[in-house]
Amino acid sequence: MITKLTQKIGFLVVLLSLAWSMQAQDIHFSQFYLSPLNLNPALTGVMNCNGRVSGNYRNQWGSILRNKAFSTFSVSYDQKIPVGRSDYFGAGITLWRDQAGSLNFGTMQARLSGSYSKKMGGYRKKAHYFVVGAEAGYSQRSVDFQKAQWGNQYNGNASFDPNLPSYENWGRNQFGFLDAGAGILWFSVFDEMSNFHIGGSYHHINRANVSFSGGDAVPLYSRISGHVGGEFMLSDRIGMGPKVVAFFQGPSMEINGGTNLKFVLGDNKFFYQAVQFGAWVRIANKLYNEKLMDALILSTRFDYDQFSLGFSYDVNTSQLRQASNSNGAFEFSLAYKICGPERRGVYCPHF
Repeated sequence: MITKLTQKIGFLVVLLSLAWSMQAQDIHFSQFYLSPLNLNPALTGVMNCNGRVSGNYRNQWGSILRNKAFSTFSVSYDQKIPVGRSDYFGAGITLWRDQAGSLNFGTMQARLSGSYSKKMGGYRKKAHYFVVGAEAGYSQRSVDFQKAQWGNQYNGNASFDPNLPSYENWGRNQFGFLDAGAGILWFSVFDEMSNFHIGGSYHHINRANVSFSGGDAVPLYSRISGHVGGEFMLSDRIGMGPKVVAFFQGPSMEINGGTNLKFVLGDNKFFYQAVQFGAWVRIANKLYNEKLMDALILSTRFDYDQFSLGFSYDVNTSQLRQASNSNGAFEFSLAYKICGPERRGVYCPHF
């Protein structure tokens, strides 16, 4: 027979689980370089073409959670707008949704971002730019408490009975809040195919209340992101693109680092073709504790003209691999650049 003490413990576990879910890290993609607007608002409009459409899908922990796995969708569009002789405005919009678990805990956001790129020196094929960016959006969070199982819903035979009364006084099962962030970026181009960039961003500046109870405020942790990388041609047909990104949010941290090896295909000067293979390592931390290697990320990418198609797979290397059988997450990315005649400007980093 389950005692009242056991019921209270079960209730407390659910409370703590929800609290951690609400304060955990934001959505993230292993192919962060193919989701630039989710990484830093200063990357809005930083491209060699006039417009860009990006789409990303990530499915994580399917081997453990099955149809309750973490699923993340994102789609964005951004535009580059010439200003004066060599500067640019960037404008973009991003929509994303994340959902996970048996309670369908989900977050959905619509966000606008803008940037200004100021030329600091150089010329078209060898220039240096400083970029500032900002973003503002509206988010909605939801959870289905009717699907929760409580300790007092287990009968004397230790079996679950959904007809037994449960704790239901949660205040609200969905709510919305405003969100804001800002970022900076420095990039240098050495020729059409080689470049370097470094940037950082600060998300959730306003620290919105994300409490489902509607009572005492639970402020959303701000997130600080930093990233550095580049593209360098080793020969006419072989190049590499090392990149590192780091996230710090409340007690959580995550660092992704690695490189792609690029092989340029064909001799068609009208259609750019390349295939890339990459290996990355993700380092994270246990709550308030030690650092660990969380995953080895294997990726591939195919570029054809203005299309980019990417796929990555996370091989789980943490202690959870005993349950996951080393299966972490798989991810698809698709990007399309809308190009047109441009008589001025500068080459930009490729994302």
